[in-house]
Amino acid sequence: MLKTPLGLIKTVCNEEALQADTIAYNRSCPELKPRRYIMRFQRDGKGKIMSTLKNISLGMILHRIRVRLYPNYLNSVKGAYIAKTNNQRALSIEDICTAMKTRGDFTGNYDVLVDYVRQYNDEVAYQLCDGYSVSNSYYTVYPNIGGCFNTANEEYDKKNHPISFRFTTMKKLRDLINYIAVEVEGIANVAGYIDTYTDNEENSVNGLYVPGNMFSIRGHKIKLAGESASVGVYFVPADDSSKAVKVTRIAENNPSKIIGIAPSTGYLQNKIEVRTHFSTSKVLLKTMKTITSDFLLEEA
Repeated sequence: MLKTPLGLIKTVCNEEALQADTIAYNRSCPELKPRRYIMRFQRDGKGKIMSTLKNISLGMILHRIRVRLYPNYLNSVKGAYIAKTNNQRALSIEDICTAMKTRGDFTGNYDVLVDYVRQYNDEVAYQLCDGYSVSNSYYTVYPNIGGCFNTANEEYDKKNHPISFRFTTMKKLRDLINYIAVEVEGIANVAGYIDTYTDNEENSVNGLYVPGNMFSIRGHKIKLAGESASVGVYFVPADDSSKAVKVTRIAENNPSKIIGIAPSTGYLQNKIEVRTHFSTSKVLLKTMKTITSDFLLEEA
């Protein structure tokens, strides 16, 4: 048995099956039903059992994060590249509940489960809006009042004292970092990428945006260039890309930063697209390239 923060891993080893065997991991948390994780392993030259990932001992890996490397343009960070995960899509309630049925051992009714989770989330949001912090033993969400009050009698002002919600991890989740393996899958396509979207008035990064607010997009090779009417920054609904809305007010436009005013799509979740003929050479690209954010923004 190998002990982890989530419980015990039972190893099954056959001397003749050096390339692959099954590791059955059963979560021992009393509040949750057991789950199973499958892992493949082999022995190294010294007879030590290793996972199929290099330099990771058996029982030390329960999860994998795949990343690609991007050029580092941050002056404050040393090194040639920064890593970004490939699994950028946000999982929905339905996704998580489906995983509980297919990957886990949940045997209850799927539709009822989805409904209960939605009710739970709605109640959490209600309590957060009443000023309570909420913890689920893995992380804590809590309300925060920004800005400063100049006097003891100063009244709350939405613009000067913006309300936001913050997230902190707890030990139970932080401990799982020791059981994650990172696989570097090489250098990403660097024809251009969007790194961050900031709503300057809400001070929200890669989170939400308010139509009519000024935004800043930072990235690589994102300058708008070309005579085509299609060139521009677009807010693209995740549910219907045909409803993309073009930004009509651009204040700054250069290869690493674009500033403008956010439009409204009428959809909750949106991606950012930069459509441009920009090239680092003096000659523009003949074919327009489309650079899409790997994160979703929520329209407020």
